[in-house]
Amino acid sequence: MSEIVTYWQALNRALDEAMAADESVFVLGEDVGLYGGSYRVTEGLYARYGEERVRDTPISEGSFAGLGVGAALAGMRPVVEIMTVNFALLALDAIVNMAAKVPFMSGGQFPMGVTFRMPGGVAHQLAAQHSQRLEQMFMNVPGLRIMIPATPQDAYWQLGQAIRSDEPVVFLEHELLYFEKGELDTGIEPPPAHRAAIRTAGRDVTIVAYSRMAELARTAAEGPLATSGVSAEVIDLRSLGPVDWETCVGSADRTGRVLIVEEDSRFAGAGAELAAGITDRCFDSLDRPPLRLGALDLPTPFNGALERATIPTVDDIVAAALQLSPTHRSTGGAR
Repeated sequence: MSEIVTYWQALNRALDEAMAADESVFVLGEDVGLYGGSYRVTEGLYARYGEERVRDTPISEGSFAGLGVGAALAGMRPVVEIMTVNFALLALDAIVNMAAKVPFMSGGQFPMGVTFRMPGGVAHQLAAQHSQRLEQMFMNVPGLRIMIPATPQDAYWQLGQAIRSDEPVVFLEHELLYFEKGELDTGIEPPPAHRAAIRTAGRDVTIVAYSRMAELARTAAEGPLATSGVSAEVIDLRSLGPVDWETCVGSADRTGRVLIVEEDSRFAGAGAELAAGITDRCFDSLDRPPLRLGALDLPTPFNGALERATIPTVDDIVAAALQLSPTHRSTGGAR
């Protein structure tokens, strides 16, 4: 039976159920215990499971991320909350050199059931050091799974799948999604964690996006683009490691036109790899090269108006999709 919940409540539900079902699951990070998490995701878990399984840590990402890796080696299933993806830079040794490498270097003798939860993205005036999008960095690391849900339903499904996985998972959550509401049905069988979702079916242009940009793309497709007579198919990737190329290719083959939308900067971002991958696989069926829409290549300003000007909006997505439309004649470019 479905209900309407916020994104953070869906994550909280997934954590609660995982901890109730498996005593090896525990949570650690800054302010996850008594405070209940910076975005309320661990609210109530400290009272329910105690300080042994909901552990507040010092402000030392490198040490507690390493603790999580060690616990996973010992057969536990730690969920490590890094307060913001920006601080993951302080934990890269544990994530990249340890978690991603140990299963391979041990010939599979040591599974690595650790989940690194990381809020991130451009929120409301958090300035350059707290507004980064670092998914492209993790995509370049073999051995990591990267889940990036955009809806409460996917947040619930994918966090449960991440915790049960024997592979290290980087779990990316956009800070502006935490209080967004959507349907949650805990009785539905989840799709594979890497499977992309077609949010809006269409025939004229494929829009490939993820995280908050997938939601903006759906708004553009169901609103202004539909009103303009453009039938846009929106693909929410849900995973960046691995990428569901099959769904992307099937849509691109049908429409012949692809728009890739990301919140990160365009240069060397996830969108560049997506464009290359789709072009390699769909060269003969594309009517033109994929168009990329992303953030400006500069640190995120603190000023609210300037901050909003650096990242794609619904209007930007509409303009780029119209540029790709077979009936559009403009020669203007995307960001």
